[in-house]
Amino acid sequence: MPAALVVLGLFVAGCGSRGPSSSNLPSASTAHSTSTASSTSTAPVSTSEKIAAGELSRLAVKPLAPMAGYSRDRFGPAWADVDHNHCDTRNDILRRDLTKVVLEPGSVCVVERGTLRDPYTGKSISFLRGRRSSAVQIDHLVALGDAWRTGAAGWSAALREQYANDPVVLLAVDGPQNEAKGDADASQWLPPNHAYDCTYVVKQIAIKAKYQLWVTRDERNAMGNVLTGCS
Repeated sequence: MPAALVVLGLFVAGCGSRGPSSSNLPSASTAHSTSTASSTSTAPVSTSEKIAAGELSRLAVKPLAPMAGYSRDRFGPAWADVDHNHCDTRNDILRRDLTKVVLEPGSVCVVERGTLRDPYTGKSISFLRGRRSSAVQIDHLVALGDAWRTGAAGWSAALREQYANDPVVLLAVDGPQNEAKGDADASQWLPPNHAYDCTYVVKQIAIKAKYQLWVTRDERNAMGNVLTGCS
C-alpha cells in the first residue's frame, strides 16, 4: 500500500490515493461520504511522523514555477457540488468540522451556526452565517496558489476542480489566520498554535504525495525540521 495513502488514512478514513491523471481522479463521492471524523484529530505521531518523513524524502524538489496564468477560477467554481449530494463543498466541510451544528430552517445542507475548535489558534470560534460568517473559513491545507506553482498548472481542469474540493485538502479554520497564510508553504507560514504543527505538516506532505506536487528546498527543510521536533 502506498505510504501516502497510509498517512491520509490516519486522518480521514477511506480516502483514495489514486494518482493525479485526469483519467484516474480520486472519487469525490467516496471522499465526502467517508470523511466524517473531525479533521483536527491527531494520529499517533510515532506512526504518522515516520511515514511522513519517508514520503517527504521521496517528493521531488524543485524551485517554484511562475504564478503566470493563475486565478481561483482555474480550479473551477468555488465550492462546487462535486459529489452531487445537493450541498456545496463549503457546507459539507462546515458540517464535518463544526460542533453544535444548526442547519438553516428547511435545509439539509446549509449551516446556519455552529462552533469550531480552531486547529490553527487553539481557540473556540462561534460561526454564524451572515455578516460574521468570515470568522470561519475553509482553508486548502496546501494552498491553491502553492499547488499551482508546484505542479497544478499542468493539470487538467477536471483535476484542479477535484483538488479544490477534496475533503482531504480542506479544513475549517480561523478566518484571519487563513488570510494571513495566503498561498504560503510551510517554509513561510505555520499555525500559531504550535501544538498543531506536526499534524499540519504531516497532512501537507500526504497531500503533496497524493497529488504528486513538488516541494522547494526551503519547504522540504522546514517540513523536516517540524517532523524532527514532533514528540
